[in-house]
Amino acid sequence: MGISLKNVSYSYKGKFQTVKAVDGVSYEFEPGKCYAIIGKSGSGKTTLLSLMAGLDLPTEGEIIIDGKSTKDWDRNQMRRDAVSVIYQNYNLFPLLTVQENIQYPLSLKKTPRKEAVALAREVRERVELPATYDKRLPSHLSGGEQQRVAIARTLAQGCKIILADEPTGNLDSTNTRNIVQILRSMAHEDGCIVIIVTHDPAVAEQADVVLQMKDGNWSIIE
Repeated sequence: MGISLKNVSYSYKGKFQTVKAVDGVSYEFEPGKCYAIIGKSGSGKTTLLSLMAGLDLPTEGEIIIDGKSTKDWDRNQMRRDAVSVIYQNYNLFPLLTVQENIQYPLSLKKTPRKEAVALAREVRERVELPATYDKRLPSHLSGGEQQRVAIARTLAQGCKIILADEPTGNLDSTNTRNIVQILRSMAHEDGCIVIIVTHDPAVAEQADVVLQMKDGNWSIIE
């Protein structure tokens, strides 16, 4: 499972002009590595992440996921089977318990219940949440705990491409370190491609490769 960007551009029409948010980006992401994309607001990094997640299509060039262009994927299936996104605001279902949130992608795949329950418990333990949390609702969790649940859900989903959009933006320094450590382990131990968009230098310095975006394109700075 891999992801390649081939001369990717994305333009949108503003009120008075057409803006090129992403401008001719090419890159080959490797399994087993953790990447950080940094840059000022408006540099194009979040737009690029959305394109890699299949939330929109490039206006020029193409993004290849597992050998197939995002233009040719059923993009709902792509986000179910190939690419998982972790958001700054966690995106947990407020009326589902921790265990139900973690099991949600497994229900979409029609995983047998007994298997789904066992896997949910396994990944919940991996993100270091105790069994007493299984029946809690997200509103009863701290920000760091909610992000751990979101990551556990991603682990249960089993995708090999992980896109994280400011995953530590709402967290303190201790929780930030813990979350980054889990994301790094997903790359180094599970062989995933982990791509983190971040404003936080402390997060970026933990990545294997740092890509700095400016005016819709990027350079490797580490």
